[in-house]
Amino acid sequence: MPVRGCSLATNRQPGEPTGGGDCPGLNAVIRAVVRKGISIYHHSIFGIRNGYQGLVDQQAVPLTLESVRGILHQGGTILGTSRVDPFRFPNGAERVKEAIEIHLLDGLIVIGGEGTLATAWKLYSELEIPVVAVPKTIDNDLASTDRTFGFDTAVAIASEAVDRLHSTGEAYQRVMVLGVMDRHAGWIATQTGIAGGADVILIPEKLFDIVKVARHLKRRAGTGRTFSIVVVAEGATPIEGTMQIPEHDRDEYGRLWLGGISQYIAQEIEQRTGIQTRVTILGHVQRGGTPTPFDRVLAIQLGSAAIDLASEGRWG
Repeated sequence: MPVRGCSLATNRQPGEPTGGGDCPGLNAVIRAVVRKGISIYHHSIFGIRNGYQGLVDQQAVPLTLESVRGILHQGGTILGTSRVDPFRFPNGAERVKEAIEIHLLDGLIVIGGEGTLATAWKLYSELEIPVVAVPKTIDNDLASTDRTFGFDTAVAIASEAVDRLHSTGEAYQRVMVLGVMDRHAGWIATQTGIAGGADVILIPEKLFDIVKVARHLKRRAGTGRTFSIVVVAEGATPIEGTMQIPEHDRDEYGRLWLGGISQYIAQEIEQRTGIQTRVTILGHVQRGGTPTPFDRVLAIQLGSAAIDLASEGRWG
């Protein structure tokens, strides 16, 4: 979200882009920045369309009190988002600088996760563009912050799914495997599994042994437990040589396309235990919908702090 303005502090203009995966609470951040920026600091504020893509395309729209009315409870982002890195475009850095100049922006308030914030740091450190960064990810895996907004909502959605799987798992006497997001850190899987009373939780930080998993589930069945719940993070990885998993494809930026591990685990469990096993993968369901009250409050606090920092010139 960019702020645009002249040299007078009463007419500063910041810009605001949202980048990376969408996340419940983004609109609450935008709303907080706009409301406080206009009402308290008398700024003019612009929104950058579709994250860094909008900076490259030099697309910015004025954000007013009217334009952010009624968005607090909405998921997604009214500005749109993308996974674009402007430094990978020919003349991308120059186009970003031009966008700042065209719209007379004093600086950027960037809302994003690991990749978005890494790019924001490059904009600040290499191009000397004033930037304030708001941490955002449902994975809750960013340094220097205990909680990121969107995480609480994702856990609430996944926990509800576990509760529902209990019913059908018990009815059919099956093992129910639930796949959740978590590329490098297993926060969603761990808290979902604990909250839902899962019998196995597989996370990226700890390599798992499918033999031990199957043995545990078979032991449960042998003691009269008619069903089991297994929560799997998409970044979960077996001990080398214990499972055959096809190599993941990569996107245009060289990042692995994760997914599919839950199906492979379910196949192994059924083959090794003889118990019917079914898979549910939540995918983007975790990102969507209304943010929880906790995430709304956290997002409002972060947006309010971001516009304070920008107004005080405390960039970087």
